[in-house]
Amino acid sequence: MIERHALLQSLQTLLQPERFKDYCHNGLQVEGRTDIRHLVSGVTASEALIQAAIDCGADAILVHHGLFWKGFDGQVSGWMRKRLSLLLSHDINLFAYHLPLDAHPELGNNAQLGRLLGLQAHASFGEQSLGLLGTTLSGGWESDAALAQHVEAALGRSVTLVSGRVGPVSQVGWCTGGAQGYFEPAIAAGAQVFITGEISEPQAHYARECGVSYIACGHHASERYGAPAVASKMATDFGIRHTFIDIPNPA
Repeated sequence: MIERHALLQSLQTLLQPERFKDYCHNGLQVEGRTDIRHLVSGVTASEALIQAAIDCGADAILVHHGLFWKGFDGQVSGWMRKRLSLLLSHDINLFAYHLPLDAHPELGNNAQLGRLLGLQAHASFGEQSLGLLGTTLSGGWESDAALAQHVEAALGRSVTLVSGRVGPVSQVGWCTGGAQGYFEPAIAAGAQVFITGEISEPQAHYARECGVSYIACGHHASERYGAPAVASKMATDFGIRHTFIDIPNPA
């Protein structure tokens, strides 16, 4: 068992949210019971995740995408009312960390995706240095298509490849989630292929015109790894139970 405030302090110390300019409140978003024995992790604080946490007897939930973002008008109705009602009526704590959970050098979404893909980062790029540039000990891939197939196999889903690179791939840039805006900094940093979750209209043109390929592998799919990695560390450190619940999302 761990007391809520002690868990919060451990998360704050580990993830250092004060280092980031973010779009949301990082930390405890909804207060629940004081004592925590079972921590659930997931990507987004959706109604489905909250209900699944209730069903398995969780005392707290740790997510990457919480409930409160800049621009929230303060109206508790519709989907927001449903989610808050479930949390409050079952006395469940909600912890949420956005950019700090992307950026942690070992447990964060970017580090964990790199580990899954067999990439070793040697540099960072982009706003707040969130993007990573790295290589693989296997020597790389014979083409961007071969790398795309590798990503598909690792994540268990199809990806979108816009081919720009001709020839072998050894330098890969990546940034999880909706990091379309990191493509140009990745190009400037020397990436031959850039991997992220989403793609918008301009990136296809940049890929073809700059000779750097772009792989969009899904926002949710690229960010399934940070929250459970952090929650697993908390469970090990404090002797509490941890369950990762992955709510399917095609985006």
